Amino acid sequence: MIGCIIRRGKTSFRLKFDLGKDPATGKRQLRFVTIRGNRRDAERELARLLNEVNNNLFVDPDKVTMAEFLDRWVRDYAATHVAATTLQRYRSVIEHHLKPAFGAMLVQKLLPIHIQAYYAKELQDGARKDHRKGGLSPRTVHHHHRILSEVMKTAVRWQLLQRNPCSVVDPPRIQPTEVEVLDEGDSAVLIETSKGTRLYIPILLAIGAGLRRGEILALRWEDLDDERGTLRIARALEQTKESGVRIKPPKNNHTRTVALPPMVHEALGELRREQESVMEMLGEGYTNDGFICCQPHGEIWAPAAFTSAYRALLSRRGLPGPNFHALRHSHASHLLRAGVDLKEISARLGHSRASFTLSTYVHLMPGQDHEAARRTDEMLRKAIENQRKLAVLPKPAKAS
Repeated sequence: MIGCIIRRGKTSFRLKFDLGKDPATGKRQLRFVTIRGNRRDAERELARLLNEVNNNLFVDPDKVTMAEFLDRWVRDYAATHVAATTLQRYRSVIEHHLKPAFGAMLVQKLLPIHIQAYYAKELQDGARKDHRKGGLSPRTVHHHHRILSEVMKTAVRWQLLQRNPCSVVDPPRIQPTEVEVLDEGDSAVLIETSKGTRLYIPILLAIGAGLRRGEILALRWEDLDDERGTLRIARALEQTKESGVRIKPPKNNHTRTVALPPMVHEALGELRREQESVMEMLGEGYTNDGFICCQPHGEIWAPAAFTSAYRALLSRRGLPGPNFHALRHSHASHLLRAGVDLKEISARLGHSRASFTLSTYVHLMPGQDHEAARRTDEMLRKAIENQRKLAVLPKPAKAS
């Protein structure tokens, strides 16, 4: 295969190379690629392209459809860069929304106007999971935008496009939602309500230690340090349609150690004694994989089955209760009201950044606006008094 480099500007070159004859027509297939940089950059890129052509690895940008690229993106990028549950959501959006809308188009022909029209159509009459009329919510369409934007960003990195068409499209505006929480009183009611059930310890760990559902279900007795009263969060349990139930690293690959409130530590001690009694009674009929929160015979407790059991408990007890993840939010709100430092809360929850913790829970921070006003008043009064002492400002006039 041959190719040549043509200068187009001070920092721009056009690469011309031959793909050989088209088997169908017998005509030569010439391709042109523009690259920015110096001549050495152009030479390296031409050598890379010719090597791909010679080894049958070259992907012709002029012929790649969106359907083909979406499949390639899922297989070659998303499958190795995101969690299985995230990958499942991506696949669902791609198969049910993005492919039907853009699949037949060439990647290079996708324009911002097409994307903007798609958002408008989905908001008006997009297919909903509940089959109701009225289109998708702005939050859902915004999620589609994030996925499509990441797909097209990858197309730019893989040099199929010069720029990401999503970068100049306005996704729907979404109103921030406040996280749902239980106050201390409602938390106590839920804890007492769950006593005597297998959900008691998971609920205690969520409200008392801020653990996620997957983290709770992956806990083993080896993670409990009785001497220090701490739990090591080293793994999580997840469940997807494709791969079923599996153990994975915790979110953000961040292993952390959480100090337990004494009442939670004591409850874990009671649970251990109960499990040991069941193990002795069942013998080989007990599956001893060391899980703290498990099925009655020791088997792993699948996340979907756990959530069903939690909802059933609320229904039996007649409690309106929030979803299980809200119990973790409730833990954060309790700590904020107690005046615990935000960085400590962030570390306890396993967040990668304290700024994320702040943005999520800022509306729960009690009296912050009044405290800001008080401190501003104190600062201004002190500054004004100091300036008067220095005779920079006139003394206030006496009332007549």
